[in-house]
Amino acid sequence: MPLKNLQDLYVDELKDLYNAEQQILKALPKMAKAASSPELKNAFNQHIDQTKEQMKRLDRIFQELGKAPRGKKCVGMQGIIEEGNEMLKEKADPPVKDAGLISAAQRVEHYEMAGYGTVRTFAQMLGYNDQAQALQQTLNEEGDTDHKLTQLAESTINPEAEHEGMGGQQMSRSSSGRGSSSKGKTGKGSAGTSNMNEGEVYEEEEFEEEEM
Repeated sequence: MPLKNLQDLYVDELKDLYNAEQQILKALPKMAKAASSPELKNAFNQHIDQTKEQMKRLDRIFQELGKAPRGKKCVGMQGIIEEGNEMLKEKADPPVKDAGLISAAQRVEHYEMAGYGTVRTFAQMLGYNDQAQALQQTLNEEGDTDHKLTQLAESTINPEAEHEGMGGQQMSRSSSGRGSSSKGKTGKGSAGTSNMNEGEVYEEEEFEEEEM
């Protein structure tokens, strides 16, 4: 179907988001099951309920527009979820996998934030003020979820994942130091300082939603 005007594009983008939400709803239970952190499991399970409510908002918008929500495949979300599925298959220590799951989840959130910001602006321009408010509510929820994931990652999961790797380095270097009696003391000391240099923590930048 050709897109002749902003109204057509608005409906098309809404269909894209609706399908994206359907894909997310199928993916979230798998991510919750794979998570080891109770807090992360809870975050994923809470977002399942939130996603269902967001789809209800979209259903109401489609009813007001007199359009069907189905008929389009969100290829972008499909690709993001496929990447997330690769993480589910990875063999990793629990904190490391949890960090990877957060990374995958935040890719989903950022995609949704971009999409909902766009349709919110379209709704405003087309005079659908109530729809714009509903879409803004979803946009706010996605931003809050993204922020919570960042806090969870920075406060517990990323440090735990870092310590997993540091422990392995210390064991490896300690064994290497014991292999030569002449290097035992220096090897042990250098491992401590070297680990601190290699274990730098980079804070994740928070993305602020820009008005489109």
